Amino acid sequence: MHRTDFTFDLPKTLIARYPAPERTGSRLLCLNSVTGQVQHRMFPDILDYLESGDLLVLNNTRVMAARLFGEKPSGGKVEILIEKILDDHTVLAHCRASKRPKVGSEIIFEQNIKALVADDNGPLLTLKFSGAEIIQDILFKYGHMPLPPYMDREDEALDRERYQTVYAKDLGSVAAPTAGLHFDEALLAKILEKGINITYVTLHVGAGTFQPVRVDNLDDHIMHSEYAELSEESCNLILETKKRNNKVIAVGTTSVRVLESAKNKPFFGETKLFIRPGYKFDCVDALITNFHFPESTLLMLVCALGGYENTLNAYKVAVENKYRFFSYGDAMIIYAEGGEGKL
Repeated sequence: MHRTDFTFDLPKTLIARYPAPERTGSRLLCLNSVTGQVQHRMFPDILDYLESGDLLVLNNTRVMAARLFGEKPSGGKVEILIEKILDDHTVLAHCRASKRPKVGSEIIFEQNIKALVADDNGPLLTLKFSGAEIIQDILFKYGHMPLPPYMDREDEALDRERYQTVYAKDLGSVAAPTAGLHFDEALLAKILEKGINITYVTLHVGAGTFQPVRVDNLDDHIMHSEYAELSEESCNLILETKKRNNKVIAVGTTSVRVLESAKNKPFFGETKLFIRPGYKFDCVDALITNFHFPESTLLMLVCALGGYENTLNAYKVAVENKYRFFSYGDAMIIYAEGGEGKL
């Protein structure tokens, strides 16, 4: 297939720049991947699509306040986006500056915090922070939440909470696993009360998730790499769920990439799995996700599970019905025939 096969028209007015007042206050578009039927619900109605014995898989990555603003000794402004923490004082980071800092030079941040440019491998700089304070504490005090550029605004106090899932645990992402933003503690409790099991995987979302597909033939696309974990305990829950003929429901495309990379075995490492139409799913039966960019690998993944024509038609319906798109937007669930619950 080709990149242009995944184009659709999206009015800018439908891009969500702020979250709904309540986490569960978003709309829910429901797509039957077999029949193509579309229904319009509210997010708490997700319970109608989950049955006792099913397994809900959530990505427990925690978003870093990964954006830092500093300057070179010359006074030139520098913006840093940390991609990965290597140790308590060393990071890999993207850099935006009028002139890229050279290896051996310093960048000076708030409170005279300094970082040495130790290496430059092309897209990323290796920065070594001096002083006793560890990088995690520096980010907590002085870092900014790395909101996606399409929100077209500076981060605000509310983003510290709302651009983070309520179950976020393992620090390491530069973007939220956004499907999980719709869950609050009360809804998770209702899910457990219904007899639905919950387990967690980890995928640290990198800045590559926002990179556009630049080739037309998808066979030529090189997928970005992200670190993922699937524990033996989670694997056992998956296998038990399959044995009962219950469903494994992934929350977010990040959870899908972990599950499908692992192939029902424990997994700890980098994944470059590129899921697109024609892909045969080994683990995932249903998906809860947000609405994604035209021509993005995330939309391609959703089309692989929902069916190409069904998914693009659902997106057309979503635009017509003024659903809110992207990270702070509304949600959709893709399920197979028989998974529609008691409607």
